[in-house]
Amino acid sequence: MLTEIALFVVGIALLVAGAQRAVTAAADLALYYGVSKLFVGVTVISVGTSVPEMTTSLYAASYGAGDLVVGNIVGSETAQITLAIGIVALVSPIVAERRNVMIYGGAMVLSMVIMILTLEDGELIRSEGFLMMLSYVFFVYTLYTNEGGEEVTEEVVGSEPPGRSVPWIVAGLALVVLGGHLMVTNGVAVAERVGVSEYLIGLLTGLGTTLPEIVVASIAARGGYQGISVGSLLGSNITDPVFSLGVGPLFFDVTVTDTAAVSASTTYMLAVSLVVLGLFYWRRGVGRRAAVLCLLLYVPSVVAV
Repeated sequence: MLTEIALFVVGIALLVAGAQRAVTAAADLALYYGVSKLFVGVTVISVGTSVPEMTTSLYAASYGAGDLVVGNIVGSETAQITLAIGIVALVSPIVAERRNVMIYGGAMVLSMVIMILTLEDGELIRSEGFLMMLSYVFFVYTLYTNEGGEEVTEEVVGSEPPGRSVPWIVAGLALVVLGGHLMVTNGVAVAERVGVSEYLIGLLTGLGTTLPEIVVASIAARGGYQGISVGSLLGSNITDPVFSLGVGPLFFDVTVTDTAAVSASTTYMLAVSLVVLGLFYWRRGVGRRAAVLCLLLYVPSVVAV
């Protein structure tokens, strides 16, 4: 079993490392060829930063691990809205414009509501997956017309020479494919060996795929980078509930067996998201005191399952 656990961890590491390299290189390449930062922010980066969740959704759906599919998305969502924001705000308080909170926060809540409604019967079919992804396309269009997303590009894109972009994209995607396979197959095996639910494994996987975003944002905050925005912190929380989750059932029907756990954790996910968004709007950001509250809000999401 130790081998399976090790391969599970290696899979997560390869998945997130490959996604990060591929997204950064793709954004560099798009900017090099004259694509606007605005468009790159709302397309390449918004979708690309959720590649780990999308890959997990597709792989887990193909293996018939529906609980793992949903658990990964819920775990990622909850970790980002609590742990990620809490840790970043502890390093450097986050200042937010109320307009951005309304745009990104409203879209995030709507995405979560769509996700919860589609999971009510414990099954996701192809038509639902298609409609979920279509709703995300509508969000991208709305964001683009409201001139959002440029600040997200500035925070994500590195300084890689364009000549190296294509090899990094290919290498990154190869790591994503390999990492996703190792993570899902060994995650299911560990769940069977230990006797825990696939849904709990999914929740913990969601935390794992969120860790790189936490580290990158924290380093930027420590370095005094003032560009960390609500868009970069909440962007993937809009993508995951509809686009990332919709990828799996678009190709394979997804069935959830632990419906009680899903109902409880998705309700908590939505409730805690509203609390954090309330802090952002009311206090125009999240300071260090509110950051501690965000960190504490994560604990029940795992303990209760």
